[in-house]
Amino acid sequence: MSITPAPGPVQHEKPLASGNGYLYAAIGASLLLLGVASFTMLPAGGLAGLLPRGLALALGGFILRGLYMLQPNQAAILTMFGEYRGTDRSEGLRWANPLYLKQRISLRQRNLNAPTLKVNDKRGNPVEVSAVVVWRVADTALAVFQVDDYEKYVQAQAEAALRHMATQFAYDEGEDLAEGEPTLRGGTAAVAVLKTELQERFQDAGVVVEDAKISHLAYAPEIAHAMLRRQQAEAIISARTRIVQGAVSMVEAALKGLSEKNIVELDDERKAAMVSNLLVVLCSDKETQPIVNTGTLYA
Repeated sequence: MSITPAPGPVQHEKPLASGNGYLYAAIGASLLLLGVASFTMLPAGGLAGLLPRGLALALGGFILRGLYMLQPNQAAILTMFGEYRGTDRSEGLRWANPLYLKQRISLRQRNLNAPTLKVNDKRGNPVEVSAVVVWRVADTALAVFQVDDYEKYVQAQAEAALRHMATQFAYDEGEDLAEGEPTLRGGTAAVAVLKTELQERFQDAGVVVEDAKISHLAYAPEIAHAMLRRQQAEAIISARTRIVQGAVSMVEAALKGLSEKNIVELDDERKAAMVSNLLVVLCSDKETQPIVNTGTLYA
């Protein structure tokens, strides 16, 4: 029976105070100049005279080796013989122990354009979806020591989160969905779910999600034409329903007005004929041709 070794302790970021780089640059340069000047201007003085001059040169070079520069929204991870000593977030010319290994890491916001993925939505229809994610490094120690390559980690986890989110929602509204149920086209609920899942996946790498938006959403090419016809049919049905509802209210108002003002009295059969004619005129998608009755109403 094989035993899987437990993972090492999680290393979180800890601050490290660095020195003023300009001060140490002046000290190091002064030691170097002093050493060079002592060789050129003063007599050698034997071995006893060479030793302090060599030490001045060596110490000046050693101090200058500890200089490094950080730009705004940039940090340096400092390690010594493989041991994490801290993270410096100061900007400008800084100085730290020359034995420290200094690894710079950006703290700026970055854009990730996720590739277009082909996923089956909640109904099982194949859809194409993509997203734009804005992220930044919040914990430098986690980003460098917890994962092998945090940029590739972010990209892979973003694709996985986007694929999982797309399977939880239907592309568009339909008869098989409950009233008010969110969809991918609705956007708001899907984006909220995507952002929450991204943050859960990114936290192991010390990364914070600033924003996430769906940048591309469409049916897959093999069903796009059929779904377009379905959407057109649903739109036509919805429009016809509105037209019929409006026509019924207009006919009702017409009959009520004729009755209240005693303009004409109609029996049930003539009311039915009038309603039929008005509905044909109001609901038809083509212009109707009126027929003028020059005789009596009952002729």
